[in-house]
Amino acid sequence: MIVFLNGEFVPEAQAVVSVFDRSFLYGDGLFETLRVYKGKPFRSRQHVARLERGAKFLNIKLLYDAEQIKLAMKRLVKENGISEGVIRMTLSRGVGVRGYSPRGAEKPTLVIATHHFEGAIPPEGWKLVLSSYRVAANDPVAMHKTCSKLPNVLARAEAEWRHAEEALILTTDGNVAEASGSNLFWITKGEVRTTPVRTGILPGVTREFVIELCRAQEIGIREEDVIPEELYQAEGVFLTLSTLGIVEVSTFENHTLARSEIVSRLIKAYGEAVEKETTDDSKQ
Repeated sequence: MIVFLNGEFVPEAQAVVSVFDRSFLYGDGLFETLRVYKGKPFRSRQHVARLERGAKFLNIKLLYDAEQIKLAMKRLVKENGISEGVIRMTLSRGVGVRGYSPRGAEKPTLVIATHHFEGAIPPEGWKLVLSSYRVAANDPVAMHKTCSKLPNVLARAEAEWRHAEEALILTTDGNVAEASGSNLFWITKGEVRTTPVRTGILPGVTREFVIELCRAQEIGIREEDVIPEELYQAEGVFLTLSTLGIVEVSTFENHTLARSEIVSRLIKAYGEAVEKETTDDSKQ
């Protein structure tokens, strides 16, 4: 595979980063993961915009503008022969002085890599469990996709240990935040609900896209706090993530959940939108 590293396209064996890079040492950086459908990056503008917002929040210099980054992604997809795949962007503050202080880290590292994708959603949906790990309520850092994702890693490990695909993470005040690698939606009284950004969640690109789809389909949508027990009574539960889109949840903590035709409608609308956007070069 060819990898983009600080403005150059190099074989992956040569795409090396210093052992003193702050992303490696402290998780001092950001990342984005997006899908490639039929050789076209999906929602690349939105992912790059989120990377830019995160860089501004962390005060990391992003030395490439949105068009340069999108062009680099397109070139990698073409040169690596990616039809169905995933793009991963990683931005680090770079190398600085020893210790937590960001002093001296004036040369950020940007890596863009591609991977072939062969994932699939089981027809019965995903099993969901509740993680024992918590995240701080109303944490502004959580709104950015930083490289410091240890609670998410541990939550996903819990899910796998319990033979589930995903784990919900609660905030320190007991409300559901999100899943380890996805945003949560549920259906109540024919209306789609999702946890508020203010809770301390990552405002997912796919989450926002599904909110747009709900409005286009004239399906009620609103943000609302929820505790885990309320999900047992939901008319449907689903997750959103960039690699798979919309994934319906079949069980939560071994409780069988209701399945909703609203989820089926949104999955269909999502697939149609992907088809339209990946065949319209003006949106790339």
